[in-house]
Amino acid sequence: MTPNAASTSSGPSRRSFLASTAVATAAVAGGMPLLTACGGSDNGSREGATSGKAADKLIPTYVASTIAKPDMPSKNGSSAGYTSKVDIAALATSVPDKLGTGAPIKIMSPFWGSPPKPGCAYYKGVDAAAGTKVTWQNQDGTTYGEKLGAVLASSSIPDMVVVPSWELVGKISSAVTAKFMDLGPYLAGDKAKKYPNLAAIPSDAWRMGIFGGALRGIPMPGAPASFVVPYYRKDIFDKKGYTVPKSPEEFLSWAKDVTSAKAKVYACGDNMTWVSAGIFGVRPSGPLGWNIGDDGKLTYRVEQPEYLEALEWTRKLFDAGVVHPDDKARTGDSGQRFTAGQILVYPSDASAWYVKTAEQAKSNPDFKIEGMDYFGVDGGNPKLWASSPAGIWSLIRKGASKETVENALAAANFAAAPYGTKERMLCDYGVEGTHYTVKDGVPIKNDQGNSEVINAWVMLAAPAPYFAHPDFPEVARKQTEWQQRMGAFMKKTSTYGMNIVEPTRYASLSSQFEQLELDFVRGHKNLSDVQQAISTWKSSGGDKLRDWYKKLLDKNGSGN
Repeated sequence: MTPNAASTSSGPSRRSFLASTAVATAAVAGGMPLLTACGGSDNGSREGATSGKAADKLIPTYVASTIAKPDMPSKNGSSAGYTSKVDIAALATSVPDKLGTGAPIKIMSPFWGSPPKPGCAYYKGVDAAAGTKVTWQNQDGTTYGEKLGAVLASSSIPDMVVVPSWELVGKISSAVTAKFMDLGPYLAGDKAKKYPNLAAIPSDAWRMGIFGGALRGIPMPGAPASFVVPYYRKDIFDKKGYTVPKSPEEFLSWAKDVTSAKAKVYACGDNMTWVSAGIFGVRPSGPLGWNIGDDGKLTYRVEQPEYLEALEWTRKLFDAGVVHPDDKARTGDSGQRFTAGQILVYPSDASAWYVKTAEQAKSNPDFKIEGMDYFGVDGGNPKLWASSPAGIWSLIRKGASKETVENALAAANFAAAPYGTKERMLCDYGVEGTHYTVKDGVPIKNDQGNSEVINAWVMLAAPAPYFAHPDFPEVARKQTEWQQRMGAFMKKTSTYGMNIVEPTRYASLSSQFEQLELDFVRGHKNLSDVQQAISTWKSSGGDKLRDWYKKLLDKNGSGN
């Protein structure tokens, strides 16, 4: 269930979109990827990957949840969708017996916003239901990597730590194997049946929790069809009689027609490189950027001809003056310019569909957004690449007692409760009467709910991906339908579903491209600069990294 309080986020960062779940860790001498054996031993290599049958032996046996079957089942890699009104008085129970013993555990997690006070009603309510006693060490999400690195370098590590994929670089990534325990003895195979909500997490997500040849991370699963959504102001399109573009040429022509500097209305904001990647078929960055083509050659995303084509098309938008000046200067909040009608197309993640709708519901009841369907280069079908099946994990420190481990797993199992359960309701909305009230069958948070029921528990684990908004069920339907439509054009790269750990000697190899792309589309760099960067990338380690990936894929097999 998605809480009905509108987020204050200004949209997803480039980092959270493009940081791969595969990470760079400690270098091992030589170029051969060292793949760990099937046993899940802590003695495995810190680079490489574990997949196929070796991975299957390490992860839980999948047992799908039968609680509250979705109105719109997952299709083409989409999230599931729940659009029917939920009888809150008849919610199911997914954790009939408290699995926690009440032993104290400390959990460190990123937090966006102002964290509630320790011992608040929300924390007490969930602890009481789960049988846990959690002390939350919430850290500022915007600087989480700095804190995470310092903590992992110390001798005092919390019992459980939430680690997002975009923070897994350098010494932090090597610490995952060195500092966190193998959960196989508690979760591998049928052992996970003790924690049914964890067993119901899709296997692809669990495979992404394998680090150093052992299952260490409890995943937050994601839908493979989780693409960047090019939102457009449907209310303005309808009012002005605009037709939704269906090709790159149509988009550019439309953008020129609707842009009026005098009226302070522009076709689009920043981050159109995310959209052009979908239009032209550019693969994601990180390990997902590697793929074996029909010609049998293994290439990285920057070597795709489509990479330059996508950048050149995006530059045309800037050159034509259809990008808002503040977006060009990368100042202010693009999301606010979108809701103000100053830009008409706004690329963001799937959550913005609900967030923007809820945010504007009272002040601007005519506000209506839709997700623009991707089109291909020639106006035909697009070529989209599957997103990682997981990108955030919670891990338990090495040396934790059995009681600590079992209480941490009890907390994660509670947090992974599926939609339509009392546990999910408690995690997402808090305690009825204290944090929310029910009006016409819809839970509505009060001020205390909005200040206490944020982040924390929902970061520990999650059920299979779904959309559900009791206050705006139509949004859940549209989100699901959009992913289903776009998922029909989705392909998986050769590295899909593998938590690949690159040698640290290649960790910063591709870091130059993010800023270079920003500069090129704004006219600050030339095409020759990008081409030279690609050549430099190859000679500075890209070709050697390709050889490393070849050996890895020869050993493990392809993810597609």
